[in-house]
Amino acid sequence: MTVGPAPGPDSAATDADSPEPLFRQLTLIGCGLIGSSIARAARARTLAAEIVVNARSPATRARVAALGLADRVEPDPARAVQGADCVILCAPVGAYAELAAAIAPDLAPGAILSDVGSTKQSVIRDVGPLVPRGVHFVPGHPLAGTEHSGPDAGFASLFEGRWCLLTPPPGTDAGAVARVGEFWRAMGSMVSVLEPAHHDRVLAIVSHLPHLIAFTICGTADDLADETRQQVLQFAATGFRDFTRIAASDPEMWRDVFLNNREALLEMLARFTEDAQAMARAVRWGDAAYIEDKIGRGRKIRRSLIELNQA
Repeated sequence: MTVGPAPGPDSAATDADSPEPLFRQLTLIGCGLIGSSIARAARARTLAAEIVVNARSPATRARVAALGLADRVEPDPARAVQGADCVILCAPVGAYAELAAAIAPDLAPGAILSDVGSTKQSVIRDVGPLVPRGVHFVPGHPLAGTEHSGPDAGFASLFEGRWCLLTPPPGTDAGAVARVGEFWRAMGSMVSVLEPAHHDRVLAIVSHLPHLIAFTICGTADDLADETRQQVLQFAATGFRDFTRIAASDPEMWRDVFLNNREALLEMLARFTEDAQAMARAVRWGDAAYIEDKIGRGRKIRRSLIELNQA
């Protein structure tokens, strides 16, 4: 499917020339930053003939309706998935097992079930056994986001130039995997397929550990005596401000990420702790060469990110 710019007012394009929607009915279970961004991007690029949203909170459902993000807003997840040929779980990963149990009986044969969770082994563990025969389960993870949450936080260009990682279990229908990949590419993402355990180890170091450190540093600052704490906030330098941006992320989502990727996260935390202790020894004993080497390696990583357009 090729998705191009919308025809201008002088275009001779007709309905027959318009691209066929990739999905007949796209159902999003949850509509925070990622879910609302998918809804906006899918509508802007005509990727689904109908968009249906389910959200747990009445306030969220009301806001989704007010923003016009969906053709239908359903309070019942089972009703929301009826007739859908693509369902994407956009809730915190800790809620997946309950949601999968609720929607499984109403998933249509041939439908695709995907997700956007940051942990993949836990998703396969919690959702996989509940997926009915004939439904194609293609877990996914868009590496995109901001510190904001809720349906107002989304925007259609969120996924442009960002990776989406797919982690289909062995035996998943190749056509379904290709269709999910096509969906994400149509929203501007680059797509790669990873083995679930490898995904979780990679994300533990590039995402989960940095968030854990940011939450911890901000917690340390918050525990300081009142006078010092006020000065920390008043004179916050760029580094600390960057940590506070990360630490402003959704608490429920990150609680679930930490608990559902605990083994990989604890492994990376242990390695980081050893390296931090080595740096502390270098500072204590004036090992300038070691300190300079570590700083130089950090600069090299930053340059590599810039070269890969991921900075």
